[in-house]
Amino acid sequence: MTLCTEAAVEAVVARDMAHQHQRVFTLPRQQSFTPPQVLNPFVQEQRLSAKDKYRAVLLGIILLPLRVSCMLLILIVAWPFAFLATSCSYHKGIVPLVGWKRSVPNISLRFLGRALFFVMGFRVKVRGEPASRAEAPIFAVAPHSTFFDGIACVIAGLPSIVSRTENLRVPILGRILQSLQPIVVSRVDPNSRNKTINEISKRATSEDSWPQVLIFPEGTCTNRSCLITFKQGAFIPGAPVQPVVLRYPNKKDTVSWTWQGNTFLEALILTLCQLYTNVEIEFLPVYRPTFEEKNSPALFANHVRLRMANVLGVPVTDHTYEDCRLMISAGQLTLPMEAGLVEFTKISKKLNLNWASVRDQLDQFAAVASASKGGRIRIDEFARYLKLPVSDVLEELFALFDRNGDGTIDFREYVIGLSVLCNPANTEETIHMAFQLFDLDNDGVITEDEFASVVRSSLGLPDLDVSKLFKEIDADKTHKLSYEEFKDFALKHPEYAKLFTTYLELQRCQVQIPSEVNDPVSPAPKTPVSKKISGPSNKIYPQNSEDDNAGSLDKKDD
Repeated sequence: MTLCTEAAVEAVVARDMAHQHQRVFTLPRQQSFTPPQVLNPFVQEQRLSAKDKYRAVLLGIILLPLRVSCMLLILIVAWPFAFLATSCSYHKGIVPLVGWKRSVPNISLRFLGRALFFVMGFRVKVRGEPASRAEAPIFAVAPHSTFFDGIACVIAGLPSIVSRTENLRVPILGRILQSLQPIVVSRVDPNSRNKTINEISKRATSEDSWPQVLIFPEGTCTNRSCLITFKQGAFIPGAPVQPVVLRYPNKKDTVSWTWQGNTFLEALILTLCQLYTNVEIEFLPVYRPTFEEKNSPALFANHVRLRMANVLGVPVTDHTYEDCRLMISAGQLTLPMEAGLVEFTKISKKLNLNWASVRDQLDQFAAVASASKGGRIRIDEFARYLKLPVSDVLEELFALFDRNGDGTIDFREYVIGLSVLCNPANTEETIHMAFQLFDLDNDGVITEDEFASVVRSSLGLPDLDVSKLFKEIDADKTHKLSYEEFKDFALKHPEYAKLFTTYLELQRCQVQIPSEVNDPVSPAPKTPVSKKISGPSNKIYPQNSEDDNAGSLDKKDD
């Protein structure tokens, strides 16, 4: 009977040990971190075939000079009306234009604006009606995909727009832009964003006769495959908003002007060389915010975006302008540009990250993935970067980074893995505890033999050569690691955090197993166990003495 009991206990211990070995780490798969439906909304992939290019050249020989001449003529005719509206005004941008200074230029410029897009070859189809200022002081237009989207401003009756200061200095166009009483944004003014938001709020809630404000809430151009995150400027006032959606239902996309694709000049010339270009503008019913939406501009913006996305039949993603910046940085690091797209705003909020930290992580990722043509890390590259061989524990760690299970780690998975998996293990307490584990003789420094002993035990590789890794941590080349060296390396290389604490977790598992076997919830065997189950002894988890074990068994027998 005793032998049977001992065998049963050993079987339970072996089973629990095997279970612990199979999965030491945990990394929750949160739905909010799943990859977006549209992986790169900032690239225009469509290219014209040889036949399309040949056709564009033939049409362009006739249409391009004719259209450019007509465009210049219309702009020259429009300039005096714009000058009339903006001259002799001592309160530019402070008070709205009234009387003939507003009505005459507005009617003239609306007519000339329609004529301009007509001679450019645009066939415009309008659905719905623009709301009055009393109904909706703000137009929210999306998706924003090209400079041709300005046609929505013409059809909406020339409302004010948000524009950069530099645009006002462009000959002819700058004067026309001034006549629209724009809300001006300055790149050099650090308070420009707050001033812009205040100006939008002032005009939206003012009783003065300001024109309506038209805003592209996405803040940057996309390929119209989705609606990215809406900036909150149009929704902070809490005033009713009229959503306006744009479509370009053409066989060939020549109008898109994204971060990767046709340049401004290429898009302009290709579009002017088409026989015609279709565009649809749909004015949706005015959206009046609820009390909760007035108090939460982010909620207000998201609900308006969802309504527009449903009408367009496209998904929404949490990409923002910051993703464009990361995309450009990825290209500079010889990575594929789409490698930088991580839905920065959503991830940074959920993981409490800032721009500098994510940008630094992109540099670290590039150090590993730059050799990979696809800009993704494979397990062999991951092991080479860590200066460790591929092992069961390393495969386990890699699998936790590889959230979609495709055998590679992209930058998005890398950022999430570092933050959710590795960074919590890099606290001062765990780093100090890990250092104590490595410092076997408790003399305040770690020798290479001590370091190798623990790493080999952690990875289950008794013959592992860790000399390269030890030399990298040994910054002062003393052949001994101080706590400061160990801590500095752990903080700069969070990928090692879980590997350094794996040994600690294994020790914890081994010490806890005897207490789990003798759990009072399960009926204890009456027959005494003659074979003692012992865990490893160290200064963090000291081994229980025989007297302690005997006492606990006596109590259970009672």
